[in-house]
Amino acid sequence: MADVFEQVVNLCKRRGFIYQSSEIYGGLAATYDYGHLGIELKRNVKEAWWQAMVREREEIVGIETSILMHPEVWVASGHVSEFHDLMVDCKQCRTRYRVDHLPVKDGAPDLSKCPNCGTKDSFTEPRNFNLMFRTMSGAVEATAQELYLRPETAQGAYVDFKLTQQAARLKLPCGIAQMGKSFRNEVTTKSFTFRSREFEQMEMEYFVRPGTQGDWYRYWVDQRLKWFQKIGIRPENIRLRPHEEKELAHYAEGCTDVEYNYPNIGWGELEGIASRTDFDLKAHQTRSGKDLTYFDAETSEKFLPYVVETAVGVDRTVLIALLDAYHEDEVEGEKRTVLRLAPHIAPVKAAILPLQKKEELVALGKELFDKLKKYWNVETDTSGNIGRRYRRQDEIGTPWCFTIDFDSLTDHTVTVRDRDTLQQERLPLDAVAEFIRQRLDVTYTDPVPAPAPAE
Repeated sequence: MADVFEQVVNLCKRRGFIYQSSEIYGGLAATYDYGHLGIELKRNVKEAWWQAMVREREEIVGIETSILMHPEVWVASGHVSEFHDLMVDCKQCRTRYRVDHLPVKDGAPDLSKCPNCGTKDSFTEPRNFNLMFRTMSGAVEATAQELYLRPETAQGAYVDFKLTQQAARLKLPCGIAQMGKSFRNEVTTKSFTFRSREFEQMEMEYFVRPGTQGDWYRYWVDQRLKWFQKIGIRPENIRLRPHEEKELAHYAEGCTDVEYNYPNIGWGELEGIASRTDFDLKAHQTRSGKDLTYFDAETSEKFLPYVVETAVGVDRTVLIALLDAYHEDEVEGEKRTVLRLAPHIAPVKAAILPLQKKEELVALGKELFDKLKKYWNVETDTSGNIGRRYRRQDEIGTPWCFTIDFDSLTDHTVTVRDRDTLQQERLPLDAVAEFIRQRLDVTYTDPVPAPAPAE
């Protein structure tokens, strides 16, 4: 199974999905660039999340907060004091490990032997390693203010809660969603984009009346699992793992991970859904001295809402979409590599392929291409035989290929080929856009009843 991971990594580089950052200089560890196909896939994943979390819901709004925030934000949130890992270094081979990533022996991390070089009793004493990147603000170093690159986007929603709630006239329950870059100075970074130092998050903070958080927590666990299935992830490769009490974060009364069965490491975290109580709003209210309570006009009550958070990495979602979609089969005696991506997240929606490089066929193909490119990312290709061009599109996950042949010049139809079934049918040229549109129409949010009010 681990071979599948390497094959996907190689495909990503070969076809323009994801590259090692600064590769011509030897690369920079745990940083990655998205190529021309990767950025389309990434944008489509983000669009699917935004559609599900904001556009299809009337009680959730989106915001975008700054990467640089007042340093007191991170003191109040607990990141300055709590956001660290225990790490050790092997004195023989100088490999650095997070203690919780070492092999387990007798129920605890095994500190007796280095997994890399095998040397016994070679580890340094475990020490704390803060995961936030520090930077400075100010023209003169001596008077510059120390800041942090944010390690999560969530705190922006908390400090802006009252501003957003009042400006958008939101009533509980309500949510604030945002997407954006976060930065963590991870101790160990490997497994491609599974763990990196610069990454993008999609987080939503759902503010509820105290006493109702249990129902909303269960609701959002269910909704988020279904979302991954809606973007094409196979049910057998995804599961829910509730956290045990001993592993809960300091702010959480409950947390469930959505996990994916990665071919190289097994089950690993993809998204976290947490019931955070009123920890964050209370901490920021206390530290800032500003009132962050919610006023319920119907009951004339003022209180700090409780929060249920959903937090997922864009980069990990892109990675699992590629891993889950990767297949190899055989067509007409030839090996075929195909990415069976859900059509609405596929980077290229359609390819227009003139059967031959004849002027009249190319011109008709260009006409169809110009019509479709107004709405979707599409390609046209005249290089090589039609079978080879089909294989190229299969490898990048294009759902449909439309072939322009000589009959197209007289009957104004094209042959549409389905990536997954390989079935072909004739379709009128003026019906192509609607054919694609109907198959990309996806609704993410299930019409479920709201949880009962607090007793």
